Amino acid sequence: MIAVTGATGELGGRVAARLAEHRVDQRLVVRDRSRAPDLPGPEVAGASDHAHVEAMRTALRGAESVYLVSAGEHPDGVWLHRAAVDAAVAAGLGQIVYVSYLGAAPDAMFTFARDHFHTEEHIRQSGLPFTFLRSSMYLDFMPLLVSDGVIRGPAGGGRIAPVARDDLADAAVAVLLAGGEHDGRRSDLTGPDPLTVAQIAERMGASYVEETLEEARASRAPTGAPDWEIEGWMTSYAAIATGEMDVVTDAVLQLSGHEPITLEAYLAAYSSPESQRVT
Repeated sequence: MIAVTGATGELGGRVAARLAEHRVDQRLVVRDRSRAPDLPGPEVAGASDHAHVEAMRTALRGAESVYLVSAGEHPDGVWLHRAAVDAAVAAGLGQIVYVSYLGAAPDAMFTFARDHFHTEEHIRQSGLPFTFLRSSMYLDFMPLLVSDGVIRGPAGGGRIAPVARDDLADAAVAVLLAGGEHDGRRSDLTGPDPLTVAQIAERMGASYVEETLEEARASRAPTGAPDWEIEGWMTSYAAIATGEMDVVTDAVLQLSGHEPITLEAYLAAYSSPESQRVT
């Protein structure tokens, strides 16, 4: 039995669908049962969020492993993740496959990457077998960065190899189906091409406008988002500028058996991106 958190989301939903195709026993852990994907076979368990340890423990009890999708942007992300890990320990799980972020470190430029590092450390200390899947920025987000034909940010000339969520899901399923073969490992999951944000913008028919850190904060202030969230948006670009995201691996190929999709192929296949814009 594999428990999949975030099954109503873009990444967890993809993993759940693929596990259903493999006819694997799985339990979808969701906040809203009515939004659980309509798949053949899975059980559905409700847990309002990562922080409710008792609800999460009940939802996870009886599962052998859990695909733990990190919580959405939150000022107390580490606390939420720790609670979910504690619930997995209390439920007696045998494995955690955690969705982390490339470059996770205590001093990472990207503030949310720091949260992922501290979550990884808590998982290590839990005593449970684990696998960390550190994702680069989602390739799916690239079109959503464009506003009025422009991408703005403090990314400088740094490079990033964004990776598609379909490729992340394929890699995750391979790990989940391999039992404990990947226990104790960390895989950095990236796309095939290291690109500057200016190159990414150009390939999407847009332009790139470089901002300083102060300009980036100011340009995002009108959204009304809280300071911690704006800092996360802004530092995601700044992490590219520092070189922290300039990583290309063959992990997707090694795990999934196929090459990760390129930006050009993604744009050709998905010509109508979601209307939501990532700032």
